[in-house]
Amino acid sequence: MDRNRRWWIAPSILGLALIIALVWGYNEYTTKNELGVALENHYQRLFFDVKKHVENVQVNLSKAMLSKSRDQNVLLLSQIMNEAYFAQDKLGQMPITHAETAKTEKFLNQVADYSYYLIQTHLQGKPISNEQMASLANLQQNSATFNEELAKLQSELSDRNFLFGSLNARQNKKVQEGNEKVFQTSLTNIEKNMAKTPELIYDGPFADQMINRKPLGLENRSVSKNEAQKIAVEFFGANRVQDVTSFEEGKDSSEIRIPSYTFNLHPKNTSKELAVYMGVSKKGGHVLWMANPRPVPKGNLSIKDAQEKALNYLRQKGFENMEPNYYLRYDGTVLFNFVYKEQNVTIYPDLIKVKVALDNGEIVGFDASAYYLNHHNRKIEEPKITLEEARKEVRTDFDINSSRLALIPKGKNEVLCYEFKGSYKGADYIVYINALTGNEEQILQIIKNENGTLTF
Repeated sequence: MDRNRRWWIAPSILGLALIIALVWGYNEYTTKNELGVALENHYQRLFFDVKKHVENVQVNLSKAMLSKSRDQNVLLLSQIMNEAYFAQDKLGQMPITHAETAKTEKFLNQVADYSYYLIQTHLQGKPISNEQMASLANLQQNSATFNEELAKLQSELSDRNFLFGSLNARQNKKVQEGNEKVFQTSLTNIEKNMAKTPELIYDGPFADQMINRKPLGLENRSVSKNEAQKIAVEFFGANRVQDVTSFEEGKDSSEIRIPSYTFNLHPKNTSKELAVYMGVSKKGGHVLWMANPRPVPKGNLSIKDAQEKALNYLRQKGFENMEPNYYLRYDGTVLFNFVYKEQNVTIYPDLIKVKVALDNGEIVGFDASAYYLNHHNRKIEEPKITLEEARKEVRTDFDINSSRLALIPKGKNEVLCYEFKGSYKGADYIVYINALTGNEEQILQIIKNENGTLTF
């Protein structure tokens, strides 16, 4: 009887194990496909968002050139600025390198900042000059060309059933190489047209004379690609990385503000389609940015907890004396702005952005480009007027709830100011009074909603 029992127990166990293995394999296959579809949908949405934002830039530039109303122009230029920033943000999340889109990013930055510059001239009572109108016309023409190239790219990708996820997929090399050829050729055409944008001479942080300046926060030591790869792996966590591939440097790689090596990091225990992108500076070997474009489902992590995770992340990476500034929540994540603080002075140019996933608190985005572009040993001057004297330069009916010293960017320079936050007639504002001269340097309006805080 025991022999008979063993005779049917063994096959039963094997059969059960086979069934479990089949179910597990099917679940793994299904999960992989679901992740791939979700990631592809994410990339597709980013591409169409970029296209829509650029279309809005072009349309509003056309309207601004036609309008003679100062109020209408301020409104249109504000919309242009925001649409250009949104386009750049979405472009930065695509599975492509910064070197391949350097001129496009520069163009979008200039559109946004030139619009802001013209808003300031309007608010000072100055009309748009003929030279400024010519610059707007050039920007409008380039945005139209950008739109045409994006439309061609959209059509070609649709005809070829292109998948963005295949740009970093490795299981089908022929498909990958074919898709890369189509996509990179189209990007090259776009970049060539963006290179035709004339230099804009104006006082703004993204003016050509500012973009082309030497980064202040990098050592002069050069690092090799192998050294940079080790830095990237250690930054992400060596025990979390399964494989690393590097992007080939485009011929326009020198156009980016901080030349860098770019890598694809494939995390362990994830689909091969998923990759983390990272840029490491060629000078000094610093991680400039990191993007993990994984789809993030709706999460319940609070903003406070997410902020603490972001601060801990910065401390672990060696960034001390960083204070949270503003945040924006979108697509299951929250993006925090952190600024450096020295001698009780908030240093706004030294900015680091950290993006936190609200499903599990993972850091899915990091950008220290502005920090390394601006951070250096400063000799901060002592204020020549007191806080009370600066307060007299602000409207008496401005209800102030906080004040402090801050260093703000102004063209090529940095200005020490007293920062006054408060409210006026039901709206929130920040007023900056020069701590050396008492002049009113800048006024920002704070816009708050359930997704975060923005300043204009």
